[in-house]
Amino acid sequence: MSIFKYRTLNPQEIAQLEQQGNHAAAWARVLVSEETDIRLLMNNVFMGEIRIGPLMPQTRHDGDLSLPEGIYNCMLAETTVGGHCALHNVRMLSGYTIGDGCLMFNIDEMTATPSGTEHTYAWTAPMNENEGRRILPFAGMRIGDAYLWAKYRDHTQMTERLEHMTRERLSSPQGCYGQVGSHCVIKNSRTLHNVAVMSDADSPTRIEGCEVLSDGVVGYGCRCEYGCMAVRFLLGENVHLEFGARLNDTVVGDNSTIARCEVGNSMIFPAHEQHHNNSFLIASLVMGQSNLAAGCTVGSNHNGRTADNELVAGRGFWPGLCTSLKHSSSFASYTLLAKGDYPAELSITLPFSLVNNNVGKNRLEVMPAYWWMYNMYALNRNITKFAKRDRRKKKAQHIVFTPFAPDTAEEIVNARMLMKYWVEQAYQGSQEEMRQGGTNSKIAVLGYGLEKSKRKAVVLKWAQGYKAYEEMLTYYAMSTLAGDNLQTALPNASLGEGTREREWVNLGGQLVPQHALDQLMDEIAQGKVTSWEEIHARYDQWWEEYPALCRKHAYQILCHLSGTHQISQSQWQQYLQEYETLRQFVADQVRITRQKDENNPFRKMTYRNDAEMREVLG
Repeated sequence: MSIFKYRTLNPQEIAQLEQQGNHAAAWARVLVSEETDIRLLMNNVFMGEIRIGPLMPQTRHDGDLSLPEGIYNCMLAETTVGGHCALHNVRMLSGYTIGDGCLMFNIDEMTATPSGTEHTYAWTAPMNENEGRRILPFAGMRIGDAYLWAKYRDHTQMTERLEHMTRERLSSPQGCYGQVGSHCVIKNSRTLHNVAVMSDADSPTRIEGCEVLSDGVVGYGCRCEYGCMAVRFLLGENVHLEFGARLNDTVVGDNSTIARCEVGNSMIFPAHEQHHNNSFLIASLVMGQSNLAAGCTVGSNHNGRTADNELVAGRGFWPGLCTSLKHSSSFASYTLLAKGDYPAELSITLPFSLVNNNVGKNRLEVMPAYWWMYNMYALNRNITKFAKRDRRKKKAQHIVFTPFAPDTAEEIVNARMLMKYWVEQAYQGSQEEMRQGGTNSKIAVLGYGLEKSKRKAVVLKWAQGYKAYEEMLTYYAMSTLAGDNLQTALPNASLGEGTREREWVNLGGQLVPQHALDQLMDEIAQGKVTSWEEIHARYDQWWEEYPALCRKHAYQILCHLSGTHQISQSQWQQYLQEYETLRQFVADQVRITRQKDENNPFRKMTYRNDAEMREVLG
């Protein structure tokens, strides 16, 4: 917001304003800038200190709606209005600072408690309904900040200092509620209470037709429209709430869309999609790049005696149509759940897997590496679509979009260890039989600890899955080290020095080595890091270091696969050849899996001919 010099009104101006239908409890407290055209103030009531920026006889536009600059038919209390705004029919605007160039039309109530009082602190309880993970959202808070505070509750000194930092931040104009950034549009809405709306010319935010927005932060470039409700919330950048979405005590990551459904006490990382009226998400941590289908009820059934259960899903989580899940459950990255009412808690430790509740055989079935073997088109699309849909301008929250990254690679390494153990159990340690078993084997490989149940959990196509996991690790490592250049020279052997980083934290979309995060938390607890700005600077430093860390990790994954501490020239050439084969395999499988849809006669039967289908579907 621009800074203007304000002055009091002279008697002639006061008389003119009163003739224009304006009233004030104390005209001495109504301040205007030298560039304020007071003819553009009509039929208003001013209470407390009011500051009004420059106004000119021109119009502001929002689609087909054109409104003249100025303040018309409004009631203002303790409010600052920036330059060149158009405020029309705002029944009550109290305690807000409005940025430049805003358009506000037909609003019932916008109120904010004065900053610095306890009532202005909008405690939000994500991930758990018992409020044991509650946080204080502030303007400028990143999704990684919210996760750091909510997740690591056992670091009590750190969380106490985070609260202290946040209270300081909320007492400043930059972090408090009751602010609307510049070039924001708010119209045809009922109630906005204690809300910070981040907006500017590059990333304007739009609020239209909302029922309630209360005690929360709306990030840059967000759209909250068509009957949505949000109470005690934090929205990242470029988040869409639409069509009656109901949200409470929830953090929503950048580039996410939530419409029609109900979400409560959850933390959602970037690129989440949830569009259906009959979907439900409660008390969950969903780590982004996720999609909840129609009829999906996540956390709808509590197995405990109190509301303190949680569900954790790695990125790429995709529960299918009419899926019902119970607390407490956890899912590895890129878990795809087939339609079903899952009767017990789940702990799916195999990434990129397909999970099925086989009611007929009364067993849980898990197919590892399903995405790689049978759904390559969708996997390849995920590599590109999240980046293409990233319309953020600020990009304060760093995000890793690719499914092939250090976190998923380590999950695959752990999954292969588990599968090896399970197969050894099934075959009494016979490694030779493991290699020869294949899909024709009549001996079921059971996955222990996948479900809290007495029934069997069967690992399907374990031999193909085990091999596919190795291919995925090779593909990850070589795509990181060689990219598109199949003539890349052997990387420096120094990349193999040290112990491989096996624990990676998804910090709101950014991947961070666990030891680095541990160090930061210790420094916060010890008072060496004393502000959110310093924390954000550390995030930015990690982001700059990430490509080098990723290359080192990828090299060490190759060492793990080859059973060496250093890759020789001959091994490198072999990996390059294998990588070329895998790249062709990926391209072929993308085409083949897509053609399954294109050649499906039931899919084609609604079109008169192929030309019509191409025009419709592209």
